Amino acid sequence: MNRRDFIKLAMKGTAVVVLAKGLDGIFRPSDVQALATPLRFVFLVDTYKCIGCGFCVKACKLENEIPFDADVSRTWVERYVVTSEGEVFADTPKEARNGFITGQIDLGRGKFKDIPREKIKKAFFVPKLCNQCEKPSCVQVCPVGATYQNADGVVLVDRKWCIGCGYCIMACPYGMRFFHPVHHVADKCNFCYHRINHGLRPACVQACPTGARQIGNIKDHGDPVENIIRTQQVAVHKPEYGTNPQVYYIGLGEEVR
Repeated sequence: MNRRDFIKLAMKGTAVVVLAKGLDGIFRPSDVQALATPLRFVFLVDTYKCIGCGFCVKACKLENEIPFDADVSRTWVERYVVTSEGEVFADTPKEARNGFITGQIDLGRGKFKDIPREKIKKAFFVPKLCNQCEKPSCVQVCPVGATYQNADGVVLVDRKWCIGCGYCIMACPYGMRFFHPVHHVADKCNFCYHRINHGLRPACVQACPTGARQIGNIKDHGDPVENIIRTQQVAVHKPEYGTNPQVYYIGLGEEVR
């Protein structure tokens, strides 16, 4: 029996109590990473610049080894259409990995809706990714410490520790987590931590042709992203949950779900 199977078995019975007490003396990946740092990575998304091309989704899947045809993704793009009658429609066919090649709204289950151009009040695209919350609910519920937060604010998942219980997926109020279709453990966007840790940009940022995505250090007053967040009107997704998201949006409409 490997360690993952043992932990699963322990959680099913009274042994979980003993296990929980013993965790204090067991190495956790977060213990090594919890070092003071002048860094706090944040993301900035400009919805006015996003054209819904899907290049970011393609680049993310390739960089982070998410099967292209899998109906899950670390990032995706949503299309919003608001009619003159006040109706709001949103879709993200195949996470928008192929862009939006038709004007039809994908309602799901094989149903589509055509909206006449003259009835469209406004339409826009909203990229979504892990919000790297300051108070991440996913970290709070992980029973084995597989999901943890670095001192630089990035929330990571250690695949070797994850037991696939799904608690973090249920706890995320933004629906950003999923089970990896190959590794069968929890997965999500991590700002391409393996890249930004070496001074590179995330794959989605590098692939975006319009500069709609940017990453920066909110603790650096000389950082262009920090300057925009500090001086311009920005918003976060679902602030009512109190998790303090660290993905900031320019032009985030009230229609966004």
